Amino acid sequence: MTRIAPAPVTALPAPPRRRRGGALATIWPPLVVFAVILAAWSLASALLGEQSFLLPAPSRIFTEGLLDPIVLPEIVEALGQTVLVAFIGLAIAVVIGVGWAIVMLQAKWAERSLYPYAVILQCIPILALVPLIGFWFGYGLPARVIVCVLISLFPLVSNTLFGLQSVDRSQRELFQLQRAGRWTTLWKLQLPQALPAMFVGLRTSAGLSIVGAIVGDYFFRRGTPGLGSLMSTYTSRLLAPELYASVVVAALLGVAIFVAFGLLSRLAVGRWYDATKA
Repeated sequence: MTRIAPAPVTALPAPPRRRRGGALATIWPPLVVFAVILAAWSLASALLGEQSFLLPAPSRIFTEGLLDPIVLPEIVEALGQTVLVAFIGLAIAVVIGVGWAIVMLQAKWAERSLYPYAVILQCIPILALVPLIGFWFGYGLPARVIVCVLISLFPLVSNTLFGLQSVDRSQRELFQLQRAGRWTTLWKLQLPQALPAMFVGLRTSAGLSIVGAIVGDYFFRRGTPGLGSLMSTYTSRLLAPELYASVVVAALLGVAIFVAFGLLSRLAVGRWYDATKA
């Protein structure tokens, strides 16, 4: 009677090790770069001597700008107005951009007819349109919102269209076999599959809407002033620390918006989408 040799035992793959200090490894490199920038900034300001008002030291930006009891309330009030204009413009851009992409998805002739105008809108310098917007819509809140919409529209259109067109062919054929209608396919297949690309466009457009709000406020100064109007006032009065403080606040606002929409993307898309496999 022959004995059957037992099958060799293969070792199971070891579970992936968690990186130690993952959060710390993500945080400390930008902090080191930030410290180097502050050191170089302080050195350059000291070397300028009497002309240091052109590049005030970082400490002056905080003491005479962000921590000043007169300047800080002005910046906070202007920040609130800029956020309001930016979010109104972004909401309108989302509705127009997603609708535009859905219309182009329906037929190739619609895409060929409408997509060039989205590209043209992106290529026109916004500063060339700002005076026309003021002539047509006045110099108040509506004009600022329109500037935000024009600046932030193209990333939403292009990314949404890309996501809608990137649905797997086999999944589309499965819906066709089930005789699903066009709108059922759009709502239950194409839009969910397009969410990652849509959120990429949304994060980009959110940052651009902040830029649009500041640019519009810089030129349209009626009503409550925003960061752009405040920057213009500080520039005309040669208040360099206050000007740099408003710029720092605008930059921090852009970073906060980018991070917030990144978290929103994770909550909406979930873990079913792996960007490394796309």
